[in-house]
Amino acid sequence: MPKMKTHKGTAKRFRMTRTGKIIRGKAFKSHLKERKSPQQKRNTRQSTLVADSDKKVIARNLGMR
Repeated sequence: MPKMKTHKGTAKRFRMTRTGKIIRGKAFKSHLKERKSPQQKRNTRQSTLVADSDKKVIARNLGMR
């Protein structure tokens, strides 16, 4: 059986913590910022965890099994 390859698009967007959780960046931060509140712009800077329903697919694309 061949080796599993990492999906490079996924690898650029997600990373694993040492405890096995998957971290992602938040959306809506690239443009149209003048109509967003300062609190919303601040909150998009922080990372957050991936939802449980998406973990299996993302982990497989990152090469974890």
